[in-house]
Amino acid sequence: MEQKDPDSWAKALREAGFRGATCPVDDDISALDDYMKAAGDNDILISEVGAWSNPISRNERTRREAIAYCIKRLELAERIGAQACVNIAGSRGEQWDGPDPDNFSDDTFDLIVETTREIIDAVKPERTVFALEMMPWVFPDSADTYLALLKAIDRPGFGVHFDPVNIISSPRAYYNTGAIIGDFFAKLGPHIRNCHAKDIRLGGKLTVHMDEVIPGQGMLDYRTYLTELNKLHPDTTLIIEHLSTNDEYRQAAGYIRSIAKDIGIEI
Repeated sequence: MEQKDPDSWAKALREAGFRGATCPVDDDISALDDYMKAAGDNDILISEVGAWSNPISRNERTRREAIAYCIKRLELAERIGAQACVNIAGSRGEQWDGPDPDNFSDDTFDLIVETTREIIDAVKPERTVFALEMMPWVFPDSADTYLALLKAIDRPGFGVHFDPVNIISSPRAYYNTGAIIGDFFAKLGPHIRNCHAKDIRLGGKLTVHMDEVIPGQGMLDYRTYLTELNKLHPDTTLIIEHLSTNDEYRQAAGYIRSIAKDIGIEI
C-alpha cells in the first residue's frame, strides 16, 4: 500500500477480507484516534501492539529502557483495547532475540517473571494483556514452560500469544506439529489472546536447518491449528506476518482460507 492513512489502511484491509490487524501506529500516535475510528467503522480488531525489545538484557541501561518501552506500549494497548501487547522475553546475549547459554537458567526464568510483573503492575491492564511470544532459545519455548510462567507471574494482566512455528526446532517436532499444537491449546487455550500465521520448511543439508516460509509451503498442520483456534472466542485473531508483498499475503490468506473451507470453518 503506497499511501498509508486511516481510510486507505482500513479500505485495504477490508478489500483483502481481513478483520484483524496489528496496531497501525508506532511512536507517533497523533493519528491514533483517526485510525481507531476507521477500525471501528470497518469492523477491524486490533490484534496486538508490539513491544519488541530486550527487557532481560545484561546491559542495565538497555534493560531499563526496554522495560519503560514495554510499559508505554502496554499503556497504548490498554487505551485502544487491543487483544494483547506482545514482546518476546528477550535474551541474555548480545542479540536481543537470539541464543545465549544462560537463557534457559533458573535465574533467567525468575528474571522474566520479575520483569513481566513490573511491566504489568505499572499499567494494571483491564482491557488487554501483556503476552510473550515463544522463541526456540528462551522461555517460553513450549506449552509447559508457558504454563509455568503463567502460574509464576500470577497476574490477570498476563495472557498468552501463540506462534507455533517458533517452537518447531527439531525434525521430530517438524513431523509432529499437529500434536504440539493440540497440546498447547489443551493446556493454554482459555488464556490465548491472539496468534501468528506462518509456516516452516526443513532442509536436507546437515546440520539441521529450517526456514520460515509462506503458509502452505511448509509442514505446519493448519488443519489442527484452525480446528483448535475455532474453539476459542470468535474474535481471537490470526495474524499473517513477515511477508514482503501484497501478493504473498494474498497467497497466504488464500491457503489458510482454503484449509478452513475444507474443514467447514468460516473465517
